[in-house]
Amino acid sequence: MCGIIGFTGTSQAADILINGLQSLEYRGYDSAGIALVQDDQTKVIKTTGKVAELRDKVAATEGTHGTCGIGHTRWATHGGVTTVNAHPHQTPKVTLIHNGIIENYKEVAADLAKKGYTPVSETDTEIAALLIDSLYEGDPFDALKKADDILEGAYGFCVMFKDRPGTIYCMRNASPLVATHTEDGSYIGSDVVALIPYSKDYFVVPEHHIVVLEKDAITLYTMDEKEVEPKMLHVDWDTTAAQKGGYDYFMQKEIYDQPEAVANTIMPRIHNGKVDFSADHISDDLFKDINRVIITACGTAMHAGLVGRSIIESLIRIPVTVEIASEFRYMNPIMDEHTLVIVITQSGETADSLAALRLANERGAKTMSIVNVKGSSIARESDYVLYTHAGPEIAVASTKAFTVQCCGMYLITMKLAEINGILNDEEIASYLDKFVEATKTIGPVLEMDEYIKTIAYKIKDTYSAFYLGRGLDYAVACEGSLKLKEISYVNSEAYNAGELKHGTISLVTEGVPIIAVATQDHIFSKTVANVEEVKARGAHVIFITDEDVSGYDGLYDDLIQVPKTDDFFAGFGVTVAMQLLAYHTTVYRGYNVDQPRNLAKSVTVE
Repeated sequence: MCGIIGFTGTSQAADILINGLQSLEYRGYDSAGIALVQDDQTKVIKTTGKVAELRDKVAATEGTHGTCGIGHTRWATHGGVTTVNAHPHQTPKVTLIHNGIIENYKEVAADLAKKGYTPVSETDTEIAALLIDSLYEGDPFDALKKADDILEGAYGFCVMFKDRPGTIYCMRNASPLVATHTEDGSYIGSDVVALIPYSKDYFVVPEHHIVVLEKDAITLYTMDEKEVEPKMLHVDWDTTAAQKGGYDYFMQKEIYDQPEAVANTIMPRIHNGKVDFSADHISDDLFKDINRVIITACGTAMHAGLVGRSIIESLIRIPVTVEIASEFRYMNPIMDEHTLVIVITQSGETADSLAALRLANERGAKTMSIVNVKGSSIARESDYVLYTHAGPEIAVASTKAFTVQCCGMYLITMKLAEINGILNDEEIASYLDKFVEATKTIGPVLEMDEYIKTIAYKIKDTYSAFYLGRGLDYAVACEGSLKLKEISYVNSEAYNAGELKHGTISLVTEGVPIIAVATQDHIFSKTVANVEEVKARGAHVIFITDEDVSGYDGLYDDLIQVPKTDDFFAGFGVTVAMQLLAYHTTVYRGYNVDQPRNLAKSVTVE
C-alpha cells in the first residue's frame, strides 16, 4: 500500500530517493520521508502531504548529503496522518521503512513494553523497528530472522543498522520488493517503476529471504544465510511508458494506451486461427475436465470477472461464479480438482486475492491468474499465469488494466471452446477474427473524446448517477459506474436494467444522470423499455449503444454511438467511452484524477 525506495552507491542519494518516491506516489500520498546515512549518524527528514512537499523540505534543510538512504511514501493504516507517524522510523540501533500491516503488533508492543521499549508513534511499523532493535546484538541476519519468526502479517522492510553504514538490509512477506544493481550502486523499491530510470533488469525479492544492498553488489540470502542467485527479469516496455508523455494526467494517457496494450496482450497469442498459450507455458490440460469456473478478484478486476462469467457461461455452458476476493476464503467455497479458479489482479500483490488463491491451491483446484506484473506473488503461486501486457499503470483508477483483463478472459474462453470441442476450428477462427475487430473499435471511440467531454460538462454538478445494462452490458456498466464513483466522488451505482422497477426507480428524480448501455440485440428492446421508464420520470439519459437508434427520438438526452461489433465482444468501445466520461467529469469537478482521496493503487493489506 506504501511506496518504498532504497539506494546505496556512489551518487548522492537524496535526489534518487525523492525521484523514486515521486514515481511511487500512486501507492500512497498522505506523508513521505527519507533517511540519509551521514558518517556515524542517520538523518531523517519527513513530512505530511505529498512528495513535492518533502522535496521542498529537503531542499530547505542543510546537510542532506549522503550516498546511502531509504525513502517512503505512506498510505495510512495504523495511526493518523502526522509527521511522527510518517516513515522512516528510527530507534537507537535501526532506521526502518515498511510496506504492509503487522497483524500482531499489539502483542509485540506489549512484550516490548515489559523490556522498557516505548513507541512515540501510533504505527505498527515502529513496533517492528523496536522489535528488531531489541533483537539486534551485532548480527543483522540473526535479528531479522528472529523478527521474521515473531511478526505476523504482511511486510516489506528496508532496514539500516547504525553500526553498518552504507548497507541496507531488506526482507519481505507478501508485500512486494524488487531490486537491481548498476555501476552507480544498488537500488530497491516496491515497484519496478522506481528502478527503470537506472536499469531495465531487476529481480523480485523472494518471500522470507534477506537481500543485502551494498554500493558494489546486491546479495540475496535465505534465512539460513545461504547465498542464492536471484532470478533476473527484464522490463519489456519502454521506460517512457512510466511518464505522462504530454497528457495532463496518467489516467488520460493510460486510456489512450489501450489500443497498443490490447494488441500487445492478444496478438502474440493468436496463431493460425487459434489461441496459443505455448509461450506462456500454459498446458492444454488446464482446460480439460472442468465442470465449474470460479473467478475471484477485487474492484475493477472483479468487473472483468463479470465479463468472463457472461461469455464463458453463454458459450461454454458451464457454471461460473464471480466472488469478491475479500469474502472468498471466509465462505468455505466448494471446489475440487475439476474446478478452475481464475484470479484477476493488476498488481499480482492484492492481499485478498492472494489469500483466495492460496485457499484454492490448498483445496486442490486448478489455479490460473491474469496478472500485469511479472514475478508478483500471485503470478508465482498460481499453477499458471497469463500475463497481460499493459505496461505500468500509474493512475489509481484502472483503465487499460481492465481492458486487457477482459482480453485475457476472451482468450481463456476461446481456449476452453477449443479444448472441450464447443467450436470447430473454422468457428474458432471466425470468433477470433471478430474479437480482434472488436478491439479495434477503441480507436474510433478515442476520436470521440471531445464530444464525450461536452456530455461530461452537462453532468459535472450531479450528486448521484445510475448505470443500467443487461447481460454483458451490465458487466461493463459496473466498471463504468466504479470509474465515475472513485475519481469524481459522484454517488454512482450500476444496476441490472430489469431490476430498476423493484425499488431502485424510487431514486430517479428530475435531471439525475442515467447512463444506459445497450449493445445486445436479443435484449435491446427490453433495455429500451427500462430506459423509457426513467426518462418518463425526468432523468437525464446518456444512451451508449452500437445499435441503430433511428426512430427512438425522445429516448435519450445524449447519445454515444460506438462502432457496431458482434454482440459477444461488444464491451470494448463502450468501456472506453465510459472511461472518458468519468475522466472529463472529474476534471470539470476540479479533482485530482490520478490520486483520488482515500484510495491506493495496490491494496496489499486486507
